[in-house]
Amino acid sequence: MVRVGESAVADVGPAGVQGRVAELAAIRGVAVAGPGEAATAAQYARGKLTARERIALLLDEGSFCEVEQLRRHRATGFGMEARRPYTDGVVTGWGTVEGRTVFVYAHDFRIFGGALGEAHAAKIHKVMDMALAAGAPLVSLNDGAGARIQEGVAALAGYGGIFQRNTKASGVIPQISVMLGPCAGGAAYSPALTDFVFMVRQTSQMFITGPDVVRAVTGEEVSQDGLGGADVHAETSGVCHFAYDDEETCLAEVRYLISMLPSNNREAPPAVVAGDPAERPTEGLLEVVPGDGNRPYDMAAVIEELVDDGEMLEVHERWARNIICALARMDGQVVGIVANQPQVLAGVLDIEASEKAARFVQFCDAFNIPLVTLLDVPGFLPGVDQEHGGIIRHGAKLLYAYCNASVPRISLVLRKAYGGAYIVMDSQSIGADLTYAWPTNEIAVMGAEGAANVIFRKQIAAAEDPEAVRARVAKEYRAELMHPYYAAERGLVDDVIDPATTRTVLIQSLAMLRTKHAELPSRKHGNPPQ
Repeated sequence: MVRVGESAVADVGPAGVQGRVAELAAIRGVAVAGPGEAATAAQYARGKLTARERIALLLDEGSFCEVEQLRRHRATGFGMEARRPYTDGVVTGWGTVEGRTVFVYAHDFRIFGGALGEAHAAKIHKVMDMALAAGAPLVSLNDGAGARIQEGVAALAGYGGIFQRNTKASGVIPQISVMLGPCAGGAAYSPALTDFVFMVRQTSQMFITGPDVVRAVTGEEVSQDGLGGADVHAETSGVCHFAYDDEETCLAEVRYLISMLPSNNREAPPAVVAGDPAERPTEGLLEVVPGDGNRPYDMAAVIEELVDDGEMLEVHERWARNIICALARMDGQVVGIVANQPQVLAGVLDIEASEKAARFVQFCDAFNIPLVTLLDVPGFLPGVDQEHGGIIRHGAKLLYAYCNASVPRISLVLRKAYGGAYIVMDSQSIGADLTYAWPTNEIAVMGAEGAANVIFRKQIAAAEDPEAVRARVAKEYRAELMHPYYAAERGLVDDVIDPATTRTVLIQSLAMLRTKHAELPSRKHGNPPQ
């Protein structure tokens, strides 16, 4: 008599095990191959790689470990019960980038258009939870058509779980969104919650309402790229931090960014052995920066002269170009650099520049990246549009970010540093650890000409030659209150330094501050200006 279970025992003998292993290999082959050659050819025809090809480009060779490869949806109706592919349209797991653990999920557009359903969302939730528990960066490779309509509200709830996890992980692990296809509706909010957004021209788009809805509601005619393409978000909206022409270059740059970030907020950024001497003189700066404060120059050239091997990764390079935010290394250590760009709008602060720099400062502070601020700022941009657009609250975002930052903070005044913009750009009075200035600095409430017009307006108006009087009193004001050593004499800067020693001084200062520890008041969280 055969008892219950005996046949199962017989099945797992040597021949039975081999059969099961062969069956497993066949199933895995189907899961890895995806829906077939026709679907893959269609993906290539769109100029896009498959999900697994993208993961292979992102991670170190052979390092990917997949999670829930055999997961399938359990939805019924609308023919769904007859279509139950493995992976359910998203590939999830972990691997390494330059030997460090990174978690990743990649939508597979070949399966249900990469649309998110209940099982699809559960896989993403799992890998997000794993990334947070392991304290490792999370990269999402987005190429999906939004919520899976056939599954109804369960798909929408899946997005809610993603948003909640994005928020929980914010400031704890680096989160990077790579847009490699469409991302519409509520799905676009997940990338917006992450630290960095990469996009590829021609193939990736992001928008809340698509061109058809825009046309129906407003009558405006616009293409998908014109509404939410890579260039639009890199130059106009500021949603995208980095835009590239192809997926290979994009994913290579994601790897480069990860190489400069700590795995989590409890670690320091990865250091390397520098081949560029810390004591290298920077006489070239004398050729880059004109002594005349009214002449523009390229601040990017200054940064390249200061950092290791002239290499930096500029964030939001094409948005709010009057300020530069970049990650670089100095003596092998990662630093975040914020610098006014005199080549664009004379380097003034405006709404977009304030928002751009504020978020970058907050990111660096969250992930233990020291801040170096280079000032050449004539003030905030005047104008009705700026005032009505809320320059007060937007400028306050940058002020709040700096005041709240507890990482090492060093500021350097190259030329102009006027008014409230000087205070906001990490002045000593808001907590900069060290402040330096070049002999060309002009730190003041405003420019000499403007100050003379206010202080001596009656004398100028009554003079026979107003212009001559204006020039004379402006010269007197500059000599009295704007000479290069005025701020140093009053302890508002720690030293006036030779531009040729700038790299050495900054590196020595950063080394001293590496063990800085700052206590913030006990609180649930602050209430920054919005």
